[in-house]
Amino acid sequence: MGNLLQRIILEYVDGNDEELLIADGYDDAVIGIEINTNRLIYSISRCVEILISQGMTREDAIEHFYFNTAGSFMGEKTPIWCDNDF
Repeated sequence: MGNLLQRIILEYVDGNDEELLIADGYDDAVIGIEINTNRLIYSISRCVEILISQGMTREDAIEHFYFNTAGSFMGEKTPIWCDNDF
């Protein structure tokens, strides 16, 4: 589990009834939390880099991310995907 994700869980979730929706495999791409809704914020560029590190080409990683991850609605706790690659 990514260090920032661990800190967020300790700070905002432990001891509360709140739940976080954690995207499998992208722990190191967490860049924050939207505290009003407890939705995790993920870096899109880091998510793509994680997929590349698993053997995908950049093009395949981008397609996979947008189709299979960002394109999925998982209810009110769906993560926020931040395009921080300017």
